Amino acid sequence: MRAVDGHYIQASDGDLGHVSDFIVDDSDWFVRYLEVHTRNWLPGKHVLVSPQWIREVSWGKQKVYVNLAKDQIKGAPEHQHGSVVAREYEEALYKYYHRPGYWRAPEPAAKR
Repeated sequence: MRAVDGHYIQASDGDLGHVSDFIVDDSDWFVRYLEVHTRNWLPGKHVLVSPQWIREVSWGKQKVYVNLAKDQIKGAPEHQHGSVVAREYEEALYKYYHRPGYWRAPEPAAKR
């Protein structure tokens, strides 16, 4: 995590901020979210991005590329830095991005 801390976030249409923290699930030590500080927009805010939404990490350029547009991230539910991530917030976040929640069981495969 230290290797990515401070990296710039590159949305599909431009730079928008940097990785400011990580949210780790204390039951299995899985990194659930990167906290992004959108300081490029005044006033900036903190939003969460799931590692599942990362397209690529460029170690040389110190950038994390995400499959989200700047306006999408700008409009995401704000996360209060240092606060606990409640399930209600996660549901709102995943609903906002039109993504299935990681806590949901995958759909069974169709029978052939």
